[in-house]
Amino acid sequence: MKKLLRWFFLLILLLASAALIVFVLENQQSVKIGFFGFSSGEAPASLCLVIALLVGMAIGPVVSFMFKYARNHDVRKI
Repeated sequence: MKKLLRWFFLLILLLASAALIVFVLENQQSVKIGFFGFSSGEAPASLCLVIALLVGMAIGPVVSFMFKYARNHDVRKI
């Protein structure tokens, strides 16, 4: 059973990798991002979206940890 599960996860990983490669290859047009008055240089749309995804994946657990910490400890509001 473990061997079958290992092959299943490998298949999922390969499919996700293939989807990412197709996404990057299909989104090569250059875009310029503006945010709060700051503007980026020209970069491929796929790069901007992947960076936004990675930043969101990094910020999400940090915010979740902060809320759990505040709930479990006596944090007084200022």
